[in-house]
Amino acid sequence: MRICIIGAGMAGLSCATALHGRGHDVVVFDKGRGAGGRMSTRRLDTRSGTACFDHGAQYFTARDPAFLDQVRRWEATGHAARWPAAGADAWVGMPAMNAPVRAMADGLDVRWGMRAEGLSRDGRWRVRGDGIGANPFDAAIVAVPAEQVPALVEGHDPAMAEAALSTPSAPCWTVMVAYRSRVPTDRDRLTDPGPLASAVRNSAKPGREGPEAWVLQAGAEWSQAHIEDTPAEVEAMILDTFAHEIGGELPHRIATSVHRWRYARSGNLGTGALWNADRRLGVCGDWLIGPRIEAAWQSGQRLADRVGDGMPG
Repeated sequence: MRICIIGAGMAGLSCATALHGRGHDVVVFDKGRGAGGRMSTRRLDTRSGTACFDHGAQYFTARDPAFLDQVRRWEATGHAARWPAAGADAWVGMPAMNAPVRAMADGLDVRWGMRAEGLSRDGRWRVRGDGIGANPFDAAIVAVPAEQVPALVEGHDPAMAEAALSTPSAPCWTVMVAYRSRVPTDRDRLTDPGPLASAVRNSAKPGREGPEAWVLQAGAEWSQAHIEDTPAEVEAMILDTFAHEIGGELPHRIATSVHRWRYARSGNLGTGALWNADRRLGVCGDWLIGPRIEAAWQSGQRLADRVGDGMPG
């Protein structure tokens, strides 16, 4: 079959890789400029060099045997490494969190900078969006956050749309800050300090270079309560909390940036993937299993298994 996938995050690329391996012709559309999504990395130029921040997911676990095999392949190619600071089963992308998804995308037909605005069907699927064109597809797969699923599928499978609406994501405010010198703490990862869910010395992860860089992420409840605050207000509050947690004078800041993730931590519908065999329409994503990168990969694989050879029934 010729299959379109909307969304080039971990779930979409996992599904695309599996389907491509089974001989399907797969095209992936993504509104971003490159691979990453919630595994993105941001770079800020400073007088002390380029500071790098994994400003989405800080690490991922690998517990499922099939996913662990995949992670070990990424390790063998230099795209992943263990990060003991987050636990015995914790891994990070190398040299940045987006390395595994970039490696997956390199082997696929991924079309960046193309925002899918809708799906239409006249026996075959067509993706509506600026610059996408009208190429028909035999099957359509949606691999985006739950909140963005209904706009694409509700006219074709209301039950899929309702499932997504029942599984909302939690937001997260993230503050990235680079310092001229080392922050006075031996800990590279702090968890649950006040409104912060975590504070991570990003520059201490394997393969990272550049100045002292920290990623400070607020908890879901705090982020929701302050969801419409300005970035400047959030930056001030989060940095004050971090300074209080460290308990000493912090070095001079040389760069800061703030990012609001409206759809940071997924829900958990409790099923692996959704597939309408009669209409050849599917949905995958971490929100179908749980808020983990591993779950996103598993969901993509499970949807590919359900698609099979593409025949109804």
